Amino acid sequence: MSTPQGPPQQRPQGPPRGPSMVKLRNPERRLGWTALAFILVLGVMGARVFELQVIQGPANAQKGLNTRIQTTVLPALRGDFTDVNGVVLSTTMKARNVIANPSQITKQAHYADLLAPILKVSKKELIRRLTGTNQFSYLAKKITVAKWKKVQKLNLVGISSEGTTIRVYPSGVLAANLLGYVGDEGKGLAGLESALDETLTGTDGTTTIEQVNGLEIPTSERQTVDAVNGTSVRLTIDSDLQGVAEQALAAQVRSADAKSGEVVIMDPATGNILAMANYPTFDPNHPQRKSDTVKQNRAVSDAFEPGSTGKVMTMAAVINEGAFNARSRFVVPSGLPRGGTTFHDDIPHGIWHLTLAGVLAKSSNMGSILAAEKIGKEKLHKYMQDFGIGQLSGLNFPGETSGSLPDPTNPDQWSGTTFPTLAFGQGYSVSALQMASVFATLANDGVRREPRLVAGTVDSSHQFEESPLAPGKRVVTAKTAKTVRLMMEKVVSLDGTAPGAAIAGYRVGGKTGTANRFDANVGGYSGYTASFIGVVPIDKPSLVTAVIIHGPRGAHFGSLVSAPVFKKVTSYALAHLRIPPSPFKQSQLPVKW
Repeated sequence: MSTPQGPPQQRPQGPPRGPSMVKLRNPERRLGWTALAFILVLGVMGARVFELQVIQGPANAQKGLNTRIQTTVLPALRGDFTDVNGVVLSTTMKARNVIANPSQITKQAHYADLLAPILKVSKKELIRRLTGTNQFSYLAKKITVAKWKKVQKLNLVGISSEGTTIRVYPSGVLAANLLGYVGDEGKGLAGLESALDETLTGTDGTTTIEQVNGLEIPTSERQTVDAVNGTSVRLTIDSDLQGVAEQALAAQVRSADAKSGEVVIMDPATGNILAMANYPTFDPNHPQRKSDTVKQNRAVSDAFEPGSTGKVMTMAAVINEGAFNARSRFVVPSGLPRGGTTFHDDIPHGIWHLTLAGVLAKSSNMGSILAAEKIGKEKLHKYMQDFGIGQLSGLNFPGETSGSLPDPTNPDQWSGTTFPTLAFGQGYSVSALQMASVFATLANDGVRREPRLVAGTVDSSHQFEESPLAPGKRVVTAKTAKTVRLMMEKVVSLDGTAPGAAIAGYRVGGKTGTANRFDANVGGYSGYTASFIGVVPIDKPSLVTAVIIHGPRGAHFGSLVSAPVFKKVTSYALAHLRIPPSPFKQSQLPVKW
């Protein structure tokens, strides 16, 4: 029996299959797309590899090398200062800066106990510097190599050092105001250290090594550029003479209860400065302990009115102009009215009958005015300029003053009393060096030499190169200079103001000075400046010594305060430098008539 058949069943129909779905389900096409995607990925990876290896490769390699490279500075040594005989006054020594890596240190108190006695830093401060997460901290700077070796022996993890230098002044205060000092970075900050900084400074070297984890790679190449040390400077000063001058000056400033003082000793033939002392002074090994004022070289930086030491210029001018000679006669009254005021001498007196030599020997203000009036203000002013007043000395020392000299053509600077006061040493200002130079000009037969402090330089191969002497400038004739020197000799005689400055066996000439002292703190004159400047031997001058003492209390005359220092220092210099005695034949110039 056959089963009846109905109409055939129809399957549900899905959405029509588009061409894209047909392609995806095609195995060959799927393989093609996969291959294409793989190629694209390989291309991107290849491009990245190309960028890293070819484009960025050298830079990345250098970065990797830089992480392994350590460069250490090899500090150059600063040049030395020596005296004229080669005695070292200032030198540079190798030193170390002690460094900590606090991130590696856990026993700060223990480290501080061990390090404090060596580094001379308090335990409390060391603990502070040893504590923290930072990787670098200075524990001490510029310690000696010997101290660093003591630290090394402790084998403390996280403690290391770096090379540096330290400036040392072996003789402490000797010539300190002249030499100056250097700062923490080794740069000259004052005095000759500053003026000659470029000459003294060397060029640092370097050592470069390759390392891993702080250890040098044995097969790596060490590269070293040697340091070039600075040039040393030989000065004209004699350290023995400098020491005697400083000691004598300090003792007298303290004895006179004075504010300060200077001594300058020169060789008149060359302009060489053999000593330049200041008091008070300082230790350049510890410059921070004194004020800037104390650290100045006041022999060149401080200006003061010279007083009667300036009369030698008046005498030289009138003699050189032919107005008078040493025996010319003057009637010196008890008072001299000029410019609306009346001038007097320091010592009250009646009428004096003095020669020109006597005017200088007795230090007569009125006699100097009468002499200067014969040549007039323009000529006197010109001679003072030629002697170096009102201008820099040529020494090129930092902070040097030019002093001041009124201009006769400027009514704001010149009054009715200016000319007479200039004639006897007031109304203008000078430095101790300038006045020493005036006397050195007369000692050098009227030829002015620029003062000189640097004898020459010594390079790293120990070759000495002498500094050239500047050409001299004639100010007065040799005959005039000799005449004034003979007049100066009378100052040191029993007829003059300073017989106590005489030195047995030598012919000595000089001039005292006692001037009112201008004090900026009070805005006017307060106290005195006492001076004595001498030449020896008068017949064949070899030395000029200037002694200036500011603000002495009690006795304030140059003959009493400054002349004793001159005698002590110059007596030593004559023996030390082996200058032969004079055939003793003192000037016979008359003082009175």
